[in-house]
Amino acid sequence: MKPLFKWTIAAAGAALLASCSTAPRRVAVAPPPPAPIELPYQWTQGNAGQAHEDAVAAFGPLTMKPGEYKWLTDIPAEGDTKVVIDRLQQLFYVYRGDKLVGVATVSTGTKGRETPLGFWKVLTKKKLGYSRKYDNAPMPYMQMYDAKGIAFHAGPNPGYPASHGCVRLPKPFAEKLFGLTKVGTEVIIEG
Repeated sequence: MKPLFKWTIAAAGAALLASCSTAPRRVAVAPPPPAPIELPYQWTQGNAGQAHEDAVAAFGPLTMKPGEYKWLTDIPAEGDTKVVIDRLQQLFYVYRGDKLVGVATVSTGTKGRETPLGFWKVLTKKKLGYSRKYDNAPMPYMQMYDAKGIAFHAGPNPGYPASHGCVRLPKPFAEKLFGLTKVGTEVIIEG
């Protein structure tokens, strides 16, 4: 019968000694990690980060489930309204003057139909608007900020991007927001 291995005790010992040699070895050095990827919204003023900090200060940790929102009971009577939408976190923030008054989960546009980034203004408001592009779909508490028909409005809010480009809000939040904004309200979209 032939042995399965051709190693002898002497050969095994020599191999072991060779592996324990004190001669200097060349050690492969891992390449440096890649440079951090710049987030696409860093060209803005960082409004979403500040809005998140303001929301945590006002409401505590933001552990909201899809379709949830938080709204202050004491809203300033004076001051312009401004909204900040964070696509990465899927959150919508609303300010009156310098005070954050509400935050809600949202559903923005899907891949290939992303909600556009940038600085906008509310162009049109309708309590019950309808989509010109998508089979006349209802858009309750619609506030259009893009001439092509993109708006924020009440709609399904699964907790991830799922729209054709609009920003869907929880209906009670959209209703409260509708009463606080006007044509010309500033809209900032990041993420």
